[in-house]
Amino acid sequence: MNKKSIVIDREYGSGGREVARILSEKLGMEFYDGNLLTMAGKEYGIELGVIEEFDEKGVGGILSDIAMMSNVSTPGYKMEQAYSVFSAQSRLVQQLVAKGPCIFLGRCTARILKTEAHVPFVNAFIYASNIQDRIERARKVDGVETTRIESYIKRRDAQRKNYNKFFADKVWGDPKNYDLMLNTSTLGYEGAADAIIAVMDK
Repeated sequence: MNKKSIVIDREYGSGGREVARILSEKLGMEFYDGNLLTMAGKEYGIELGVIEEFDEKGVGGILSDIAMMSNVSTPGYKMEQAYSVFSAQSRLVQQLVAKGPCIFLGRCTARILKTEAHVPFVNAFIYASNIQDRIERARKVDGVETTRIESYIKRRDAQRKNYNKFFADKVWGDPKNYDLMLNTSTLGYEGAADAIIAVMDK
């Protein structure tokens, strides 16, 4: 098999991380999710708190902060932090794929692979058409409280959409931006992983 790197963007609670884990086991490829930013922070001396603040969330709100706040120094500092985190992540991703194909979960890594690393990859979007599937995963895996779970899911999706718009100028979830759109409510996690493997040599 002609291995390519794999980037998985995903709706919150759709099981994208589980699909990535299955792919990692089946293909023998390294898998990076939130640990990517932790590694980048250690490599480039960025505090964990700053890393967590800009991990696929919070960035989109910076633009509205700039428009609303009269003290431009504060949002300017936030912008600088956001770009520092993304720059560190970008450099680390390039180092990783230089050693061989990898699996990445979100975090605009498709943009990095295409415009910075210049390596072949498959970009899949994982979603779940059944909201109950997403609710159940959010409850079991992340321990999200049942009373606020649907609004939490919507907020996390909005954060990821804003993150992609901010750093990649990409419409998150738009089929035109992906090689595959995979519904785990019908395919299951194994089926979604197998669909990605099936196009690896295309």
